[in-house]
Amino acid sequence: MVSHAQVTLDRSAVVAPVPRRLFGSFVEHLGRCVYDGLYEPSHPDADADGFRRDVIALVKELGVTTVRYPGGNFVSGYRWEDGIGPRETRPVRRDLAWHSLESNQVGIDEFARWCAATGSELMMAVNLGTRGIAEALDLLEYANQPAETALSDLRAANGAVEPYDIRMWCLGNEMDGPWQLGHLTAEEYGALAARTASAMKMADKDLELVVCGSSGSAMPTFGEWERVVLERAYDHVDYISCHAYYQERGGDLGSFLASSLDMQFFIDTVTTTADQVKRRRRSSKTIDVSFDEWNIWYLDEHQSLTDVSDTWEFAPHLLEDVYSVADAVVLGNLLITLLGNTDRVTSASLAQLVNVIAPIRTEPGGIAWRQTTFFPFATTSRLARGVVLRPTVTCATYETAVYGDAAVVDAVATLDEESGSAAVFLVNRSLTEPIVATIDARSLGVSAIRETAMLHDADPNATNSPADPARVALRPNPSASVEDGLITVTLPPVSWTAVALTLGD
Repeated sequence: MVSHAQVTLDRSAVVAPVPRRLFGSFVEHLGRCVYDGLYEPSHPDADADGFRRDVIALVKELGVTTVRYPGGNFVSGYRWEDGIGPRETRPVRRDLAWHSLESNQVGIDEFARWCAATGSELMMAVNLGTRGIAEALDLLEYANQPAETALSDLRAANGAVEPYDIRMWCLGNEMDGPWQLGHLTAEEYGALAARTASAMKMADKDLELVVCGSSGSAMPTFGEWERVVLERAYDHVDYISCHAYYQERGGDLGSFLASSLDMQFFIDTVTTTADQVKRRRRSSKTIDVSFDEWNIWYLDEHQSLTDVSDTWEFAPHLLEDVYSVADAVVLGNLLITLLGNTDRVTSASLAQLVNVIAPIRTEPGGIAWRQTTFFPFATTSRLARGVVLRPTVTCATYETAVYGDAAVVDAVATLDEESGSAAVFLVNRSLTEPIVATIDARSLGVSAIRETAMLHDADPNATNSPADPARVALRPNPSASVEDGLITVTLPPVSWTAVALTLGD
């Protein structure tokens, strides 16, 4: 049986410009993300800093625009000074967040150079778990002060005469979580964040500061945390963070494929709360969302298998999820949701980048390869340009155990008048039925289909591996056709598809 869906595009239904920071990622000193991931000085393809060139090439291909660093839970116990100066004198510390040893061979100077090599913007987090205002100001001075202060001179002595000019700063990490070193109540954290933000903006009024929102929509303090924190910090910050991870549970693939409904609920709740605080404060400023942790993460399995041991290791294998086609389809759908909310979500970070719940995997001394989730992210980052259009989608629904009724098709579009191009991104959530989608793009003046890219496999559990790193890959969708501005494309079950269009004659 074949079902049908109607997707109508209207060039006037603009959500917002596509923010390039939406295609950010996240590097934490966790497991093999940094060490034996992006940094492996003994690898035959390592550069002078010890970073793997093959990983750098994949990061560029992925289209990452910003990278949040150095955590994550790690940052709440991090002493940034440990990661500067001669490598041979840097101290080894215990990382309590992930029960690991930290060598500090990679610090802010090395990571800033890695960001420059990948063409990505560095987004820095400060430790508000075990440290506070003074340490945040010191890090800001070290990173951004041009010259003639003790810490800017120290940076220059360490090889970076020019400042890093980091614009976006996170005020701690997941401070609502009892697992966090230095966990605080909303009142305590809101007050500390406000004082820290105020001090940092005394140093540089143009910084963009992210205050911690809830670490998940299931947190018992969700909503109230945002309200209390923003009541205290609203005047001093620019963003509030959201963190969300999704996984298939109990074989319920249908609910998993509808995970973006929870992301939409999360965004709606946080922005509504922020706007309520704005009205109460009679403020002219609007707080945007930094969705700076989001991904597929099989957290239940991780928690069921881990007990803290008595051993402390460097770069242990942690959270190295292997992603399936179904996981990648969900990730593509989450990107559709993020794009559809760019009027408020103007920054996002896929967590994480290498090895740890990541689109890129590596073998020590060996190859680096793309996980299934690499493909929808890379394609969306490459094709989404100009402004986001909110389409009208008419299709069947199906019932999920977790989210109620969900549409079988979800979609979003972008329009770039300057380059004369557009793109449509679609998912088919049906487990069994192909969907013939008719896309009415007449208002855009479409003349041709420039390319199609589809992620689908007869086995939705198919994965890539070191033995078969190209088992799953993007391929064209041969069903796509266009006539008089009407595009027809068949979407296989459990699939993600992008259609790139050329405008004009």
